[in-house]
Amino acid sequence: MPSLTELVRDHTDLDDADVAWLQLLQADWQIIADLSFADLVLWVPDRSGNGFWAAGQMRPTTGPTAYVDDVIGTFVPAGRRPLLDIAAREGRLVREGDPEWRDDVPVRVESIPVRREGRVIAVVARNTNLLGVRTPSQLELSYLQTAADLTQMIARGHFPSPGQRSDHADSPRVGDGFLRVDAAGRVEYASPNALSVYRRLGLSGDLAGLTLADVTRELVPPRRRPDEETLSAVLGGRAQRDLEITSERGDGLSLIVRAVPLRPAGERIGALILVRDVTDLRRRDRELVTKDATIREIHHRVKNNLQTVAALLRLQARRMDSEAGRSALEEAVRRVGTIAIVHETLSQAVEETVDFDDVADRLGAMMTDVSSVGGRVRVRRDGAFGVLSSESATALAMVLTEIMQNAVEHGYDAGNAELAGTIGVRVRRLVGRLHLTVDDDGVGLPEGFDLDGSTNLGLSIVRTLVESELGGQLEIGPVPEGSGTRVVVDIPLE
Repeated sequence: MPSLTELVRDHTDLDDADVAWLQLLQADWQIIADLSFADLVLWVPDRSGNGFWAAGQMRPTTGPTAYVDDVIGTFVPAGRRPLLDIAAREGRLVREGDPEWRDDVPVRVESIPVRREGRVIAVVARNTNLLGVRTPSQLELSYLQTAADLTQMIARGHFPSPGQRSDHADSPRVGDGFLRVDAAGRVEYASPNALSVYRRLGLSGDLAGLTLADVTRELVPPRRRPDEETLSAVLGGRAQRDLEITSERGDGLSLIVRAVPLRPAGERIGALILVRDVTDLRRRDRELVTKDATIREIHHRVKNNLQTVAALLRLQARRMDSEAGRSALEEAVRRVGTIAIVHETLSQAVEETVDFDDVADRLGAMMTDVSSVGGRVRVRRDGAFGVLSSESATALAMVLTEIMQNAVEHGYDAGNAELAGTIGVRVRRLVGRLHLTVDDDGVGLPEGFDLDGSTNLGLSIVRTLVESELGGQLEIGPVPEGSGTRVVVDIPLE
């Protein structure tokens, strides 16, 4: 399904500012669809003037849909739907004509011109399924009147507002709680859901006729609400924005309030106020934050414990007389330190994933610093590992460490003072797989080397981790051109 930007670019002469205006409209038009009990379709004019393209669609959550299928991307020639032509040409709301019949369903169609800086840049068709129409209640009458005011604002270029946008992903919808206030901020109508929200704040009685900002001040202590200027501007219906209020009742009631000023003829006559109780959402947010902090603390403690183990092994190695035993303990220290680096990275992350590029660079620096060849062999990385899961990161860190350690220990002569070498780590992500190549420019593999017959502990660890833990493939051979050894690891990505 094509996006608004794609359709505009391919079929219209609208500029970037026009597209931004239409995107602002789409960000808020769920409100209009719900208040109208109707489907909305955004039609943009073809650059040739031969018709309109459907660039957006919104179904109501408060009533039956008039469109079973999606219409985005369809083209309507000029003359087929006269209401669109009239609205675009004359710049006025068009409601004339008999209902259309779609799949045995009568549908009332209205066309609303979308005006920006004096120009009609698109048309919104409002499609009402008349099978869902019944004698309206006071709630429905308030919805429809507010929808009519908003459509007048669209036609006059007063909606959407180019001002501050909502920064709440859980911004309230019409069904969560609807209030309409007059120009002085007094409540003209409050839906049952909105009244229930304020009852949970501690209100006794009705909201009708009361000043919403004053009622909220009485129910919510100053430290639990925004500054007075913001509170008055939003609850008085003067500013189009959101605010969040927290009460001390019970475990702490949280609600989001959203205001949309109404000025169908230019002057502000009041505002639409939406309220939503987000107490459960905020409690879950706090639980997730606590859980994330706990997980990070666990990784931090695991890292500390591994570093303690490494320190004990290092201390024990210094007391050993056997060169072979000391070497084995030093290898164990290195392997434990590798796992500790992964846990240290996880202790600083929000999710259970690792940016492995940082880990690989730290492993390369550690390898050349602690090896017998000192800083005479350097590690160079080409390409990006990207983000990996914690399980894959731990295993791959061990694999990379063992490969580089083998290259340093067996590829270069530690007694050669003029030694200089490079270990190249090249990584690519290809079609759901991670392809890792490690080349060194050392002396190369011994004559008659056979991976299957090798008794080297490091290579055994690498093979087990690659094939069993990571489900990949391991290849070891000479560098195709020049001296040295090439190790290729190919593993699937999650």
